[in-house]
Amino acid sequence: MKPTLLILAAGMGSRYGGLKQIDKFGPSGESIIDYSIYDAIKAGFKKVVFVVRESFLEDIKAIYEPRLKGKVELVFVTQDISDIPAGISVNPDREKPWGTAHAVLVAKDIIENPFAVINGDDYYGHTAFETLVDFFNMCMDEGVEDEYSMIAYYLKNTLSDHGTVNRGICHSNEGYLDKIVETIKISKSSSDGDGAYELDGKQHSLAPNTLVSMNMFGFFPDFFELTESYFIDFLKTRGMELKSEFFIPYVLDQMIQSNTKKLNVLESDSQWFGVTYQEDKPLVMQKIQDLIASGQYPSSLWS
Repeated sequence: MKPTLLILAAGMGSRYGGLKQIDKFGPSGESIIDYSIYDAIKAGFKKVVFVVRESFLEDIKAIYEPRLKGKVELVFVTQDISDIPAGISVNPDREKPWGTAHAVLVAKDIIENPFAVINGDDYYGHTAFETLVDFFNMCMDEGVEDEYSMIAYYLKNTLSDHGTVNRGICHSNEGYLDKIVETIKISKSSSDGDGAYELDGKQHSLAPNTLVSMNMFGFFPDFFELTESYFIDFLKTRGMELKSEFFIPYVLDQMIQSNTKKLNVLESDSQWFGVTYQEDKPLVMQKIQDLIASGQYPSSLWS
C-alpha cells in the first residue's frame, strides 16, 4: 500500500493577511505544512499532492520542491472556478472556487491509492497520520470497501482566542458518523472551551467536548466518482449562487444518508492548532518550539 497525502492549500488567507501556506513558524523557516508532511512520511505516506491556486503555484513549488526532493513523490495541481463537469451552467460573475470537496476533485486523475485529506494551515499531530495508515491497512486486510474515516477533535482543542472559526459538527453512533453539519463563525465563549454561534438570529451554545471535523479524512479512490456525481447535482441547484460552497462535510452527509458509505469517527484528544488570524502566529510558534523541546521534532526538519 502506498497512501497519498492530499493537502488543501488553495486558500487565499484573507483573514490572515497573507499566504499561510508559506509563512514561517519553525526555527529553520518551516511552515505548518512541513510538519504535516514530516509526520505523514514517518507514518508511511509515499506521495504528497498539493492543491493550490494558479496565482501562487510557482511560489509554492519554489519552496517545497527543494525541501522534499528525494524524500517523497511530490505533485502539484491547481483549483480553479472553471474546473467543473462539462455542460453545467454557473454564474459567470463568481470569483472563487467551489470549496473543499471541489478541491479534492481536482486531484482525481493523479491519486490511485488510499489517501488522506488535510488543510494546509492546520497542525494535526503525528498520531493522526499513524491512525489513518492503520485504518487503511485494516480495510485492505479485511476487504472492507464501504467505509471511510475521519479524525475528530474536541471543540475545546480547536477554538481561536482571536476570532471566529468554522467547524464541521459531528454526530456519531457506535463509532460511525450519523451526520456532519458545517457550522460557521463559532466563537470561544468561556475559558473551559465552550463554543457559541449564531443561526437565524439566535445564539446557540456548544459543549467543549463536542466532536468536530478539522478536515482530516481517510478516503479510497472511489471517493472521486461518488463526489463528482454529488457535485453535478450541487451545481444544478446552487451553481448560480455567487458564494455557495461544496464542502467535504456536505458530500459525506449525502453518502451517509443514502447508506452509500459509512464513516469511522476516530477520536483524538490532541491539541489541534492552526492559523486563522495573524494574532494566532506567536502561539503556533511557541507550540512548535515546545514540541521540538519535547523531542517530537528536530530543530531543522529537512537537514
